[in-house]
Parts: sequence; structure tokens; C-alpha cells
Amino acid sequence: MSSEEVLQKEFDLLRIDLIKAYDAKGMRSSGKWADSLEVESSPLSGVITGLDYSQQLETGRKAGRFPPISSIEDWIRDKGITPIDISISSLAFLIARKIAREGWNREGFGGVELISEVVTDKRMQSIIDKVGDVYAVEISTDIIRLIKEI
Repeated sequence: MSSEEVLQKEFDLLRIDLIKAYDAKGMRSSGKWADSLEVESSPLSGVITGLDYSQQLETGRKAGRFPPISSIEDWIRDKGITPIDISISSLAFLIARKIAREGWNREGFGGVELISEVVTDKRMQSIIDKVGDVYAVEISTDIIRLIKEI
């Protein structure tokens, strides 16, 4: 197995574990975030990308600015919430205003730190060690092949 294959495998496992934590914390509504997670790897690097609100799933959202109301409308629909005596757009505005005033965190609803509880220093070091071992074998194999060619 090459170092790139090891990275791909390990980052795929990270992606799967991020989705499991996302579900365990009750954060799933549409599932778009989980579906958006993509892994890219090369011989010496790996990256997981996702939707732009991934940071809010990690740290919450500070007060001060309105979040996108259209996203909150989508969330209301995805959650199957049917407002009584108010339109979805009005409810979304009220939610956005509350978030703008108070911020948003999920401490009472499964917590934040979605990403950092999965992508830990210990886990990253383990991946580095695995890739390093494979890479060392690849390099020594190349050196032996070069010596034999001489």
C-alpha cells in the first residue's frame, strides 16, 4: 500500500467518524453537511473539505451578525417544523434575529467541537506515523533499486 493510499484510507475513516459524531450530536437536518465532506489525498497530504458552515458546527456562532435567513428557512423545512400562525420566512427571521443578538451554540444540545473531538492530535500523529512508515519503505525500496541499477 502506498503512502497516498494510506492517507486516503485514514482520511476516509476520519470522514466517516465526523459523520457519526454529527449524527450522535443530533446535528443532522438535511444531511447536506455530511454529504458535502470530501477527501483529497496526495502522497504526503490529505484534506477533508465541507460546507462553509463547518466552523459553526465546531465553535458555534458569535452574536453580532444575522446568519443567512434562507439557510434557516431550509433548516426549518428539513427538520419538518410546521409553524402555527406564522410563516416559515417570519419564523426564520425571528431565529436569525435571536442568533444575531445572542449567538448560537449547542452546549445544551449535544455540544459543539464536532470536528476537534474526531480530529485529535493523537489521531493525527497516528496517521503521520502510519504514512511515515510506509513512506520510509517506499524510499528505501527506491534506494535499493537505484543501487542495483548502478
